[in-house]
Amino acid sequence: MFRTLRLLFRAMPMPAATRDRWRQAFLARYPGLLPDPQRGRTLITGGPRPQRPLVRADQRAIGYVEYRSEPLPHPLPATLVAFYLPQFHPIPENDRWWGKGFTEWHNVTRALPQFEGHAQPRLPGALGYYDLRNPQVMREQAALAREYGIGAFCFYFYWFGGTTLLEQPLRQWRSDPAIDFPYCLCWANEPWSRRWDGRPNDVLIDQRHSAEDDLAFIAHVADYLRDPRYLRVEGRPLLLVYRPGLLPDARAAAERWRTWCRENGIGEIHLAYAQAFERPDPAAIGFDSAVEFPPNMSTPREIGGEQILINPDYRGQVLDWRELAREYRERGPAPAHLFPGVNCGWDNEPRRPGAGRVYLHASPRGYRDWLQDTVSHRLGDRSPSRRLVFINAWNEWAEGAVLEPDARLGYAWLQATRDALTRACTPHTDAPDRPPCAVVHAWYPDVLEEILEALHRAGIAWRLIVTTAPEVEREVRACLQRLWPSAEVCVFENRGRDILPFLRVATRLADEGEPLILKLHTKRSLHRGDGGQWRREMVDALTSPTRVLRVLDAFRSQPDLGLVAPEGHLQPLSYFWGANRSNVEALCARLGLPAPRPEQERFAAGSMFWIRLEALRPLLDSNLDDWLFEPERGQVDGTLAHAIERLIGKAIPVAGFRLDDVAVACGDRAPMEPRRYPYADRS
Repeated sequence: MFRTLRLLFRAMPMPAATRDRWRQAFLARYPGLLPDPQRGRTLITGGPRPQRPLVRADQRAIGYVEYRSEPLPHPLPATLVAFYLPQFHPIPENDRWWGKGFTEWHNVTRALPQFEGHAQPRLPGALGYYDLRNPQVMREQAALAREYGIGAFCFYFYWFGGTTLLEQPLRQWRSDPAIDFPYCLCWANEPWSRRWDGRPNDVLIDQRHSAEDDLAFIAHVADYLRDPRYLRVEGRPLLLVYRPGLLPDARAAAERWRTWCRENGIGEIHLAYAQAFERPDPAAIGFDSAVEFPPNMSTPREIGGEQILINPDYRGQVLDWRELAREYRERGPAPAHLFPGVNCGWDNEPRRPGAGRVYLHASPRGYRDWLQDTVSHRLGDRSPSRRLVFINAWNEWAEGAVLEPDARLGYAWLQATRDALTRACTPHTDAPDRPPCAVVHAWYPDVLEEILEALHRAGIAWRLIVTTAPEVEREVRACLQRLWPSAEVCVFENRGRDILPFLRVATRLADEGEPLILKLHTKRSLHRGDGGQWRREMVDALTSPTRVLRVLDAFRSQPDLGLVAPEGHLQPLSYFWGANRSNVEALCARLGLPAPRPEQERFAAGSMFWIRLEALRPLLDSNLDDWLFEPERGQVDGTLAHAIERLIGKAIPVAGFRLDDVAVACGDRAPMEPRRYPYADRS
């Protein structure tokens, strides 16, 4: 019934503002008509091993970024305004409602993963479990935000008919001259409920909107509006209202506020509202502007049915964050009365255990691209004070919208913010010719010399990065000192064979703008008698002096070329599928890739190839965790590393690229049907 009603409702011609108002009224009155979210799959006996941390949740993932001090462009191409939640200190009301000493950290730390790949709990990093009663915390936050390109905070302000909640941090900010950082207020004018959704169910404290309350509210916030640090648009203090539709008469309220400010020395103000539940024309309600508030007011594809459940009773909703970002990125320039917004993820599982809403597959790199496009293409030709982009959010820890450093990815979201601003100021040009980059994993030091000689024979200058493990680091460094002193050495735990070290290095190189990598490793395959021949055949095919330059030309001239494998080693997935099937299927679900089609997909057997890093984005953006990879026990098949070896061939077409072997890429012959592969038995 709900789906039928929704179809009819969407077909009715009406203004967007009317549609939004009717939708909210219906959902508030008939919440029981909402259909249940898609149910995920339970972990079946004989399937993949559980892919979740069993000991701790604060381990670093691939893509963890340390603190960096780097210059920002000057002037900045936009002012980034991050929404800020002040609920990180105890108040008497929360003590009564939730228990003595309650803060948002209580929600954050109780969260549990509900399905494979659900990164909960999400725990704080460098700033720790801070208490906003300590003024030094906000000083550090302001300094950190400024250093990474945030231009202002937009504090949620909680006013309930003369009662304010969570105002102490704001008062401290206003009275602290050491914090030289712009800010503005957003009146979160909805009731507080036990469901944390602002709906009129089980209300803890209600709103009492009236003409008298309008005047009392503006008089109370006037001291903030007068603050020289307060954010202004064309000289006018910017005041946001979260849900103007809850006001009895938004236009009348706006006029009361404007009149009071004129008569009390503030002057003209700039009124805006957040498009969280409604999208009226600002002028129709007496406001000046609207602010986009993703992920609200969006309907990306629901993907809960694709998840492998940890909690068989999970009743939450899972949506695809990548589709949210794509939809906003494809919007045209924002009209003059609209400030665009971006989002760095959403997961309110901490507030609604077992029944939250998760926007899955958010990534720092995807957020960077969204923010860069917004700054570059959606602001149009505006005056500097109107070039505002709002970010949801700085510290919504219990809703999974966080720019602050976390334990899993460190400063990755802040670094992505800085990178977006830098890229928006740098006109795109074709990258100048640079030495190609070779990444070699060295577990067998005696084989490393052979690979280095092959790279030398190619006759070109290389940027060489060698990954290795502590057990053999000394021998590897000695070899490099003799044969390649300029090589960069990266030492990682002996886990994930050549695959995990490669992903770690590739993630960093992608952020550095390295376009292309040659991946090699000291493969011996001791369980086979022909392991050395297998390795030499692949290395020779990829580094041949007669082909290296032609491969590089192929990547330059064919923008859709994603991977080049040694000829004869690009194999159908179905041939070597059996022991890896469950892990490949689980990884596809975890990474948000379509289900594998082994009869139609290929992979580079032996995991040596040339690869364009942009083609690897579906895998790199997943920020896999080290603990997913099994401890090294000499396994010959069926590990996560073997699964990723096969998954790379799946990810590249999803990113819009194709796979070829060396002979095809160089134009020596047309593609051929696969022949019997001499180095492995079919499944």
